[in-house]
Amino acid sequence: MRSAQSPFIRQPVKDIINQSGTGTNRNDDGSGPTLRKSISTFELAMMGVGCTVGTGIFYVFSIAVPEAGPAVILAFLVAAATAGLTALCYAELASSIPTSGSSYTYTYATLGELVGYLVGWCLLLEYAVSGAAVAVGWSEYLNDFLQRVFGWHLPDYLSVAPWDGGSFHSFSINLPAVVLVTICCFLLMAGTRESARANAVMVLLKLGVLLMFSVVAFTGFQSGNYHPFAPMGVAGVGAAAGSVFFSFIGLDVISTASEEVKDPHRTIPRALVIALVVVTGIYMLVAVAAVGAQEQSLFQHQKAGLSQILEHVSGSGTFSIILSAAAVISIFSITLVTIFGQTRVLFAMSRDGMIPKGFAYISPRTRTPVINTAITCLVVGLLAGFLPLDYLSDMVSIGTLTAFAVVSLGVIILRRRNPTMQRGFRVPLYPATPIISIIACLYLISQLHPITWATLAVWMLIACLTYVGYGYRHSSLRMRLLAAEAAGVEVDVNGSSAIPAESASAQSGPAAQSVPAAQSSQPSEPAGLQADTSLPTNDRVE
Repeated sequence: MRSAQSPFIRQPVKDIINQSGTGTNRNDDGSGPTLRKSISTFELAMMGVGCTVGTGIFYVFSIAVPEAGPAVILAFLVAAATAGLTALCYAELASSIPTSGSSYTYTYATLGELVGYLVGWCLLLEYAVSGAAVAVGWSEYLNDFLQRVFGWHLPDYLSVAPWDGGSFHSFSINLPAVVLVTICCFLLMAGTRESARANAVMVLLKLGVLLMFSVVAFTGFQSGNYHPFAPMGVAGVGAAAGSVFFSFIGLDVISTASEEVKDPHRTIPRALVIALVVVTGIYMLVAVAAVGAQEQSLFQHQKAGLSQILEHVSGSGTFSIILSAAAVISIFSITLVTIFGQTRVLFAMSRDGMIPKGFAYISPRTRTPVINTAITCLVVGLLAGFLPLDYLSDMVSIGTLTAFAVVSLGVIILRRRNPTMQRGFRVPLYPATPIISIIACLYLISQLHPITWATLAVWMLIACLTYVGYGYRHSSLRMRLLAAEAAGVEVDVNGSSAIPAESASAQSGPAAQSVPAAQSSQPSEPAGLQADTSLPTNDRVE
């Protein structure tokens, strides 16, 4: 029998839902600022598209085409299928547990605290590194735009990291990347609704420009560019799929906004499906057009590749200028939404006591986690300004794929433990869909470079040490369970049985004092979730 001392205690689904929207500055009576539910289906879908379509599609061809040749199209299909299967799993969990935290929260509820904590760290790796990488990409497109329009660009000491390009540049900083992160910081602090609307406008612009690229590129289409189709064979397609998957990272950000969505049970699944269809469609269109318009050997080490393709096909710099200008504006949205996703994961982890409580502080005026946002932007800004991130896309991919695989496993576990709970969406072809999703994620992970595995292992070691040093000792769920055990109250391993108010008030000592007043009584059960606490008798702690 497990006790509160176990690192694998699970957060009850009903408790997760009941604490939805709460922060650290709540009043004793439960009143106070909460996250505002202001995001519509369209705005949420645009957040998914905005976080996904960006630097990946603008830059990935220079990496993927040399690996797979024209068969990069198949690599996009493999990556899209993996992302699609996982998106369906996210849709079920997010509609069932509509709270901040995404994969971290779902894992906490299904596989336990320690695994959830490690997945949370995978998400932090995904969002922090990808946000910084996108900001660096934005800086390159800004310089490309300035060069095309004005004939000059920012000097290296103001536009590259000190160690960029394999050599040391003394007294240099990627200033545009830092400025971009700073702007995102202020916009996110202003309010979620304002950020979502700004993102939607930028996404529509981005999609329009990519459609323009495809139309112009098709005018230079040559079938000979598709021969040989797969010069590296299946191995090349697999390797390219691992790299291309970086371009599909971002769909999961939809689930991080669950607490701020209107009617989440229906909105989240719809937004995920819409975003997936739009992203896959635009990627396939751009890939077919780009490969058909340019000989495969020219993709190697090609920066701002889409702009160069347009210039080559049209014989004019006008279209390439338009694309560069749009990239400067639209890539902005990726950084914005990526940072948003990281702040909500940190918010959920802080609310659970896994990290310091300041990350869960909600501003009474803007209803956003302002301290959390400021710290996140500071870290992302430092990464973007001072570290070369050209080789970190694989790190983002392995962190994301790990989280995706765990989420798919979580669907299976939650179906078994809570078969009757309310679900706004159910994964089709269960259990085949989550099982195939897990296999696909593991396959793509296996295609990544061994050094990526080693780096992830180091990152997970740091996460474990942090959990032992802080998370385990400050876990709000564990503190509640220990107080219940001290009171002689029968609780299950998920902590779903709470301490009666009279028992809690009668206790003395640190264990009793650690239980907040708002948690001292059993929270009301939302309709349709009565089965959340139904666990076998042998899972109970006496």
